[in-house]
Amino acid sequence: MTIERNWAGNLTYRASAVEHPSSIEELQSLLARGGSVRFLGSRHCFNDIADTDGALIALDRLPVVFEINDARDAVRVSGGLRYGDIAPRLGAEGLALANLASLPHISIAGAVATGTHGSGDATGSLATAVRALTIVTPAGDVRTLARGDEDFDGAVVSLGALGAVVEVTLDVEPTYDVAQHVFEHPSWDAILADFDEVTGIGTSVSIFSTWTRTDIADQIWVKQRHPEAHELVRDGLFERLGAEPATSKRHPILGVDPVACTEQLGEPGPWFERLAHFKLEFTPSAGAEIQSEYLVPRADAVAAIQAVRTLAGQIAPLLLVNEIRTVAPDYLWLSSSQGTDAVGIHFTWKPDEAAVREFLPTLEALLPATARPHWGKVFTLDPAEVRSRYQRWDDFAALAARFDPERRLVNPYLERLGL
Repeated sequence: MTIERNWAGNLTYRASAVEHPSSIEELQSLLARGGSVRFLGSRHCFNDIADTDGALIALDRLPVVFEINDARDAVRVSGGLRYGDIAPRLGAEGLALANLASLPHISIAGAVATGTHGSGDATGSLATAVRALTIVTPAGDVRTLARGDEDFDGAVVSLGALGAVVEVTLDVEPTYDVAQHVFEHPSWDAILADFDEVTGIGTSVSIFSTWTRTDIADQIWVKQRHPEAHELVRDGLFERLGAEPATSKRHPILGVDPVACTEQLGEPGPWFERLAHFKLEFTPSAGAEIQSEYLVPRADAVAAIQAVRTLAGQIAPLLLVNEIRTVAPDYLWLSSSQGTDAVGIHFTWKPDEAAVREFLPTLEALLPATARPHWGKVFTLDPAEVRSRYQRWDDFAALAARFDPERRLVNPYLERLGL
């Protein structure tokens, strides 16, 4: 077998084979062989959540499903499709998703299973748009769960522990335009003094910093549904922050060519060409990076950011960029915003995983005890501590045992977590 790696190149899969079934029947036939198995999407996880020493089954060649319901408020799609694959098709139908992550390159099933999110005080993670999902279990059974079903809230953010998510039904709404603005050099003291106002000034708000300075952040990106409802308030806020509007297009990392970024400078455009930070037709980087993220309840956000601020001297040499975003609460058992408005503190690190892992315990010790690490990114927090931060963990473990009684999906990542 050729050497297979994740998107970032920091993980080499141990799998004995990587399979690409072209039908559900072929998928079931592969599962019938027995042995350990895990499933691959766009490989955009930075840890070993998808790794196995058995068979890796990629979902990218299953038949394409794209079916809008009669009410035109939901779309059923293949789990292996990327958000960037379905977004333009929805736009052409006059429809939209409520949110996108920063990259449109990620697979739908993988993003949902790891609780991946975009940004917005009133917008949930990508998993909250899931209305139903179809799972092929390790035994080859096909199960469909819909919102309101007994196990649904546990099955959406599943860590790949239930089976292959072959179809997902997503909520959609009428299409809309978004304008994107970038403001530079805002004061950290002013941001933290008015944090709720800052994150609420747009539909989606991201605060970027390289932490080379602790008095100012680098940039704030504001994405606002058009027509803009907060223009005068926004301009007044950023004047108080000491920030100035960018005069040309920017990349989240200072000094990097912004050609891959979605359009800015307040130019309205379709939702799928603005909500993500990067355009689908570009690879946003060479993949040479490591990512970590911790989500904290909004009530703990300022304390968490202040903790990061105190570590700036240790963070900056390891960092490409830090992004702070917000996520609305939900009721999904393993969602990092389960039961709380959450603030995500995301780190894109330089590709020195050993140095990052050496530093992370220091960071994790200073973050509030409510911080939940992103399931698909690098963290070193004690697994028992991670479990304790999810009230429904034991219920999820029981659900996983029912779907996978032979533990064929349990890899070292899930074992460390206690499944």
